[in-house]
Amino acid sequence: MIEYLKGAIVSLTPTNLVIECGGVGYDVNVSLTTYSAYQGKSEGLIWITQLIREDAHLLYGFSTKEERTLFGQLTSVSGVGPTTARLILSSYGPQELAALITMGQTDALKAVKGIGLKTAQRIIVDLKGKIQLETAVEDMPAARTAAGTAALGTLAIGEEAVSALKMLGFADPAVRKVVKSILSGDSTLAVEDIIKRALRML
Repeated sequence: MIEYLKGAIVSLTPTNLVIECGGVGYDVNVSLTTYSAYQGKSEGLIWITQLIREDAHLLYGFSTKEERTLFGQLTSVSGVGPTTARLILSSYGPQELAALITMGQTDALKAVKGIGLKTAQRIIVDLKGKIQLETAVEDMPAARTAAGTAALGTLAIGEEAVSALKMLGFADPAVRKVVKSILSGDSTLAVEDIIKRALRML
């Protein structure tokens, strides 16, 4: 099994990262939290969870071991698959998610697509008291966010957010409506902030 990959970051979107190691490019599924951590970097180390199915070999990557552990814990809960776990980790950073579970905030978990009341309750029952995070996730510096916003432009950022949300399974018309609404309220938002807001509105 692959523990981690270290090399040049060839491409990065809010849902996927391509990293080159030894002349081989690996397509890695990432959460919005991990996307933020690697944005603007040309190389890095990403912690890997490898899922092998009959029809595909999938790689999920994380900027910290703590986020990877949370992913594994979430997918151990009945009714929570890797896609839903990634959505949860895109909606809430590891520290915030750990706090929500510890405090038993079912309503916050229910706000994530694919999570109903029973699944939210199972997550809390199964994981409460088991989550221990030692490393805080690095927040993306405000200067980098502002620079990225200025460089890409509002239209490009809106399209990137739409594309990412569609890859996460949301329908195009609903996504475009929500993203347009968010940007009309604040056109200076970075793409990850737009996606986080959209995930709680869709």
